[in-house]
Amino acid sequence: MTHHTSLGVAVIGAGRMGADHVRRINEVTSGAHVAAVVDVDIDRAKTVAADVDGCAAYTDVAEAMASPDVDAVLLASPGIAHEAALLTAFKHDLPVLCEKPLTPDAASALRVLEAEQRLGHRRVQVGFMRRYEHEYLKLKALLESGELGRPLMLHNRHRNPSCPPDFTSAMLINDSVTHEMDITRWLLGQEITSVTVMRPRPSGNAPEGLADPQFVVFETDGGALVDVEIYVNARYGYQVQTEAVCEHGTARIGDRHDMLVSTGGRWGGTVTPGFVERFEEAYDREVQAWVDATRRGEVTGPSAWDGYAVAAVCEAGIRAQTEGRRVEVELADRPAFYS
Repeated sequence: MTHHTSLGVAVIGAGRMGADHVRRINEVTSGAHVAAVVDVDIDRAKTVAADVDGCAAYTDVAEAMASPDVDAVLLASPGIAHEAALLTAFKHDLPVLCEKPLTPDAASALRVLEAEQRLGHRRVQVGFMRRYEHEYLKLKALLESGELGRPLMLHNRHRNPSCPPDFTSAMLINDSVTHEMDITRWLLGQEITSVTVMRPRPSGNAPEGLADPQFVVFETDGGALVDVEIYVNARYGYQVQTEAVCEHGTARIGDRHDMLVSTGGRWGGTVTPGFVERFEEAYDREVQAWVDATRRGEVTGPSAWDGYAVAAVCEAGIRAQTEGRRVEVELADRPAFYS
């Protein structure tokens, strides 16, 4: 496709993420427009599509992808629906920005990898948006420069003000720590080889039956140790921090000391209320990068392999959590296709 035409995007899933992406493409992104919105609930699809001129609403993924107006797909439906949608996109050779997870488990993720390799070229960018956040980009550049020597440890804190009432221990791993799994692999350029999950006494703020917070430890094939404090009912706000401990120094991001105020015998700043505010700029940059690459005929960013590797680490994480022991990650060999 030529550089001058606007990219027609089908957004699959009209929930919170999907609706936010429709708004983003409509108001923030250049070089693309929303051509279709797809949701199992046609009224929801129509409501979201109504905000965009000339945007069609569908309930059927295949029908939307077959439309001549659709050049690319943004997948924001529940993870369970991703595999079928990805395989349909491959059939039409459409580029896809797939919100995490790639698929809910390693076996289905491997099937997607195999299908993409059969196409002979990459089609999938997985939505690990932290890789597009300016502080993470700075930390990645610093680690790659070698200025601090080799990274030995990463300390991560991932705190949420509260979680939905139906949140489970498994979701702490699959929905929350999944971000640290990807960011660890990306920052270090290493694969995670084992997961251990430990628990302090639960917070009184946690819903009945949810062990929150939890403390997760990764080991990597490069000999690094990584810890993640995941605390989804921290009450005070949404906070994500990472500190790299290297041979010749340390570097920490996520403090967000944009403005410190001292008044009335106190000092301080603000903490973002949720992930949308904290990472809004990263989502904007991620979608723009995807649109730009797609218009150039390229696929960049986190690959289907990254999505698969995280799914494999999640499976080890869930076992570590339920069995209360260190569990090794079972990872297929990385195909040269994704090197």
